[in-house]
Formats: sequence, C-alpha cells, structure tokens
Amino acid sequence: MTFVAPAPRAEAEAGLPARVTVYEVGPRDGLQAETDIIPTQVKAELCRRLYAAGSRDLELTSFVPPTWIPQLADAADVVADVSVPDGARAVALVPNLTGLRRAIDAGIREVAVVVSATESFAKANLNNTRSGAIDRAVEVIQAAASDGIPVRGYVSMAFGDPWEGEVDTAAVVQAAATLHEAGSRTIALGDTIGVATPGLTTRVISETVGAGIEVPSLALHLHDTYGQSLANVHAALRLGVAEFDASVGGLGRCPYAKGATGNLATEDLVWMLHGLGIETGLDLGALAATTHWLSRIRGVAAPSNVARALAAAADAPGTTQEEASA
Repeated sequence: MTFVAPAPRAEAEAGLPARVTVYEVGPRDGLQAETDIIPTQVKAELCRRLYAAGSRDLELTSFVPPTWIPQLADAADVVADVSVPDGARAVALVPNLTGLRRAIDAGIREVAVVVSATESFAKANLNNTRSGAIDRAVEVIQAAASDGIPVRGYVSMAFGDPWEGEVDTAAVVQAAATLHEAGSRTIALGDTIGVATPGLTTRVISETVGAGIEVPSLALHLHDTYGQSLANVHAALRLGVAEFDASVGGLGRCPYAKGATGNLATEDLVWMLHGLGIETGLDLGALAATTHWLSRIRGVAAPSNVARALAAAADAPGTTQEEASA
C-alpha cells in the first residue's frame, strides 16, 4: 500500500475572506533576528525559492546601518541578485530617509517603516522616543510618496510589551492612525513578543477600525511565543482581515521575549488557511521544501510544525516525492 502524505481537508467557514495575502517576512524579519550570518547567495536563493513557491508579497531585506543589524549588511547585493516575478512585490524595511534613499538606489520600489506603541520598545529597538519614531516614519512616508513609492507601516508592541506589560490600545490606535493618515497603505499590527490572545486581537482590531482605518488596510504581524498565533489569525479572519505576516519555517526570534520561538511559520499559516478553503496562491510542499533546504544549510531545525510533519511523511516507506509535497 502506498502512503499518501497528508494535506488539509478544506472545510469552508461562512463569513471568512475567500483569499488571503500571506506577506512573507522570512528573508528580513526572520534572518535579522537569527544569530548566524547567512551568505548573500543563500539569502538570494531563499527569495527565489519563495517566489517559486508562489509568494507574491515578499520582504527581501532591510536598509539599516550594518552596525545595527550585521545580518542584513548585504541588502543591496541581495536585491541585485533577485529577479522579481511580474506582478510580485519586493519590499524593504527602511529606518529613515537615508535608508529610503539606499533602498531606492538599489532598485526597491516599495518600503516598510516601523514605529512602536510603547516608549520602552522605541528606546530599545528604534533608538528614539515613541513620538520621535512616529515623526521619523511620517517623514519617510511623505518622501516615499513624492517618488511614487508605496509604504507599509508596522506598529510594534501592539499587544504587549516586555518592560511595560499591558499596552494601552489607545496608543496603538493613535500610532496606526498617524501612519495611515500620512499615506501608509497597509498598517500591520505587531504582536512582537507573541502574547496576544483571540479576545485581545479582536479588541485591538475593532478599536483600530473604529478610529477610521478600514479593515482592508489592516494586517497582523504575529509571533508564536505562546502558541496563540493561529487562534489569533482565526479571530482576525472573522473580522475580515485578509493579510497576515509569516516567516518560512518560523524563522526569527524576538530578543525581548524569553523563550520566543519566532514568527508565525508560513507553512503552519497556509495549512490552516487552505483547510478553511481560503486561497493563498502558495504551494505548501514547496514552502516546506524551502524550509528543509535552509535548515540543512544552517544546521538548525525549523520550529514549523507543518514542515516537520511533511518531512516525516516524505520519509515514510512507499511515499513518492509528488505525494509528499501535495
């Protein structure tokens, strides 16, 4: 008897989006948090494999000073080595006007900015005050707009802060609204340390929408420290949110949360979305194969549950390669 690798059985749930954008952050947010320095050619190959797996929304790198994030010191070289498929996005995070200019000179035509909902994280991660980081992001958004460059805005620590504990939702909403009013097309609410729960997710999204930011402009950036990411995705789906950040293999760690396992793994998110009958355009088997390719190169096991399960299925006696990646 031939063993057939598992695949999610699609059972649609009424009221959920028919299609979801999976915004891939592995090459940027994933790799920048890891301790090892990945060679430029491996980063570029990772991006190519993700595009080949169907990703059309990819954050390639970050144009920050190399002294801040040595892992991404080769940002321009990575961009130069990756051919972006027609209709696909190639986004880079920029911290300021200097980063914006470097990104544009490298050929980037869409950028992301990040602010904080708390003073502590702004100081620790953005080297600024909360209001100063927001002002700097607005400056970047306005400058990018003059060059026809769309901007995606992150609001970090939107659900909890390791130093301040509970975060005032009004501060989250104010930061999100300021970025939105400045011209940011998408606002990604970040559970930076992975402490959100479905009820809190619902509240923060609802209050943000109540401030005038329409649901299609919202995304969630989730970390899976306490294993709540998929539950939070489901809560957001019920509110109509249709864009979620994820990192292939669960790459990335948050240095501010002890025991943090990193970003929500792309494979785990896609398994659930496909199980709900939601289209993503992504090839689950190709994503898992990409995770195992990178894991072999790095010598580090990926935390993605789905990637591990598909690997086990592929090793089962009698399983063909096609069946294992179905």
